[in-house]
Amino acid sequence: MVDVQCRAELVLRDADGRETSLSAVVPLLLLVSQTGSIANAASAKGLSYRHAWGLLREIEARLGGALITKSRGRGSVLSELGESVLRAQRISGERLDAPLQSVATEVAHELNRRLAREAAQVRIHASHGYAVATLVRALGVERIPVDIKYRESAEAVSALARGECELAGFHLPVGEFRSTCAQIYREFLDPERHQLIHLTRRTQGLFLPKGNPKHIEGLHDLARDDVRFVNRQPGSGTRMLLDLSLRSIGVDPDQINGYATTELTHSAIAAFVASGMADLGFGVQPAAQHFALDFIPVIDEDYFFACERSRLNEARLASVLDVLKSDAFNVSVAHLEGYDPARCGLLVGVEEGLSGA
Repeated sequence: MVDVQCRAELVLRDADGRETSLSAVVPLLLLVSQTGSIANAASAKGLSYRHAWGLLREIEARLGGALITKSRGRGSVLSELGESVLRAQRISGERLDAPLQSVATEVAHELNRRLAREAAQVRIHASHGYAVATLVRALGVERIPVDIKYRESAEAVSALARGECELAGFHLPVGEFRSTCAQIYREFLDPERHQLIHLTRRTQGLFLPKGNPKHIEGLHDLARDDVRFVNRQPGSGTRMLLDLSLRSIGVDPDQINGYATTELTHSAIAAFVASGMADLGFGVQPAAQHFALDFIPVIDEDYFFACERSRLNEARLASVLDVLKSDAFNVSVAHLEGYDPARCGLLVGVEEGLSGA
């Protein structure tokens, strides 16, 4: 089976068209920031000190500024320019991760289809989430072919109804907004035809810079004039949940600074806040942890996969269920902040799942 990967990469281009990739120097900068030493960073990368120093000097010459400075008592530290380069690579990677992964699986699917026409892939259309990404990696380890497409929750479930995928991933809040959100999925899910599989319970909340410099306390602070917000795209389950939550406390989304500024994934939202381009975002807790952001929990929700009942005994879905119920996968999900795998792999009736009974 062919495995295809797509990654975001920063490239410097001169006026004469000469290009230099930052892919070699960015890991060095990260290691210097962690170890406080160019020598230690070089050793960790398996490079000679001379080679590592040469890479850094070449990029510095191209950029026209120092990436690393000396600090008394701290050794080598990143300059503001060095921090900016590191942050730029992280932001580009996080913002593009989901669409690039979808492209990679689409390309791999086409290649594998031509190489082995009988290979049966598990087609997953799902709202973006860390437990879903963890599942895709786990299936890869087990050599189970996967075609993943990250889509809005309603789009994923409608794709299942049209027979375009075997698993459709979507999420529903726990509590007062569940019945409202569930109405979107009811038109596509038939209790006699479909089955829900519980993936995880997770927490969504506010992302804010470390130390909470603007003293944010909750959702009502989004209406403040001095706060810039970054949002998920219209149609996403997270956007729908946030809209409902704001209206329940009397906050008009149209009055929020930046409410029309959108990103496609939780990671991209966190990267946006970490870069200083926004003061607040809303999403799942692991994204905040990854970017060393503070997190204020707002609401819990259940993440489900929907599938055809008649296909549960097929080899493809049986293999997925085995992975979902495995100790290794449950441990992986448990390590995600704000995620609870206690019911992972549990089969749930459509009405039971939508109502939260």
